[in-house]
Amino acid sequence: MDAGMLAMAGAASSARPEAGVSQGITDADIMLRVKAGDDAAFEYLVQKYRRPMVSFLYRLAHNTAAAEDLAQEVFLRVYRSREKYEATAKFTTWLYRIATNLAVNHARDTRHERPENTLSLDEPDSDTGMTPDVADATPTVEENIVRRERLAAIRQRVQALPERQKMAVVMHKYQQMDYKQIAEVLKLSESATKSLLFRAYETLREQLKEFL
Repeated sequence: MDAGMLAMAGAASSARPEAGVSQGITDADIMLRVKAGDDAAFEYLVQKYRRPMVSFLYRLAHNTAAAEDLAQEVFLRVYRSREKYEATAKFTTWLYRIATNLAVNHARDTRHERPENTLSLDEPDSDTGMTPDVADATPTVEENIVRRERLAAIRQRVQALPERQKMAVVMHKYQQMDYKQIAEVLKLSESATKSLLFRAYETLREQLKEFL
């Protein structure tokens, strides 16, 4: 399955991802079907996890095009690695580990480039799901400015965290992953993961105290 086929699999809104996939089995079981040559099972996983992957990678790269490209590369690597897959951990742990490694490499290769950091007034903010100008609340101009400044400040401070802290915060706060799974993705102990997140949140709390 090449990149073009992968893009079609992810974009095909009329496709039925459940076709050929029984209910009540785990994603690891489905990935084992991919390993056995079932491309319909792979398409199911692409459709299930494409949006979460793009969201996760956008919060790390803060660039829409880069997030889309990285997400496609994640699934290409999943497919290329199918024959080596072993269901020794949750499928999502393996998936996010691939995504994390790609994000680290991308950050290293583009650290001197200026990240995309724009905010459309007509689209929901990616952090809150709300538009900056909430009509029913009738915010004042000043309130809108403060809200936009706060959202921009949060994004900037998260982006400025050390790479591993940033990834842990994104997984914990935005992907709702628990300490155990974050630890598995980052190859840390749970106690080290809790310490990592504590330091990250303390840094954010200190840097964003004027907005809290």
